Amino acid sequence: MIKSYIFDLNQQQMRLLPILLLCLPFTLAAQYTEMINTNQPGGSQGAFSVGKNVLQFETGATIGKEKHSLLNTETDLLNIDYSVRYGVWKEELEVSLMGSFQRTNIDYTLGSAPDNTFSNFKSNTLGVKYLLYDPYRKRELEGPNLYSWKKNNRFQWEDLIPAISVYAGANFDFADNPLLATPDSSISPKVVLSTQNNWVGGFVFVTNIFADRITTDFPTYGYIVTLTHATNRYFSVFIENQGFKSDFYSDQILRGGAAALINQDLHVDLSLSINFKDTPSLFYGRIGVAYRFDMHDSDEYIEEKGKSGREARRAEKDKNKADKKANRKKNKRKDGLNLEEEGDGGSN
Repeated sequence: MIKSYIFDLNQQQMRLLPILLLCLPFTLAAQYTEMINTNQPGGSQGAFSVGKNVLQFETGATIGKEKHSLLNTETDLLNIDYSVRYGVWKEELEVSLMGSFQRTNIDYTLGSAPDNTFSNFKSNTLGVKYLLYDPYRKRELEGPNLYSWKKNNRFQWEDLIPAISVYAGANFDFADNPLLATPDSSISPKVVLSTQNNWVGGFVFVTNIFADRITTDFPTYGYIVTLTHATNRYFSVFIENQGFKSDFYSDQILRGGAAALINQDLHVDLSLSINFKDTPSLFYGRIGVAYRFDMHDSDEYIEEKGKSGREARRAEKDKNKADKKANRKKNKRKDGLNLEEEGDGGSN
């Protein structure tokens, strides 16, 4: 049973807490698509953004228990994670604020030491994500194979080529935070390389390779792999493995769960997490929700990069010039007068 917790907030935390509470009523928790596209459930980031002019909130509440066999402690925790994502300027670009607030109660199972209860922000990261390569755009332009249904609905070697994006962010950590390894306040970088494969049959495979708090005394390096399967238009299941290593804490975590689409802008999810060691062992349960404000007014097609992209743009430009020239010839009368220059007036 989760014990009562006492919040112990310093002045810096109190300034940020109203911002967090302001976000909660909206959420309590790809490039543009007709239905909401979230990073939930799971801990990985997909390669695609939410879409230009789309504002999206994602949040969740986690209740967990940890047991440490060497320290003889049992820990109950409640964590609130939150994410605000916005597609800006181009379809490939997304800015975001991601973080979590946690309250923790540590019970010492041996001896007479009193329980230790504390709370703080576990993370606050402001960052940007940019899509470097999208193989699916080229396939859309090529269109399906009109002569083979089988080829369009089976695995092909080109399906192994993923969409690729990079994320760069800044962690804002406060001083005297018992959830972090260092007692000092700091601003440190976080970088993530994300890949995403969308496979036939409703399977999506996402990988993340990340480096976090790189410039601190306790940088963290790790990976996340997530496999999601959409069983139908409104329901999906997932399984995920996350591994990370630092001098402060290392672990391997296995997650699994399901998500449901309530409508095209609202998504809910449920997941469980476990690990396979006892220093500490952990078991978490999380429920989440995501909602978007869709202000996307027009589709913007992502231009193909590199030499082939330049050639395609040049061909399109030449085609537009040829069309204009053909229209001018069409509007020119046999007597040499241009109808476009005559205007709307009748005979003089």
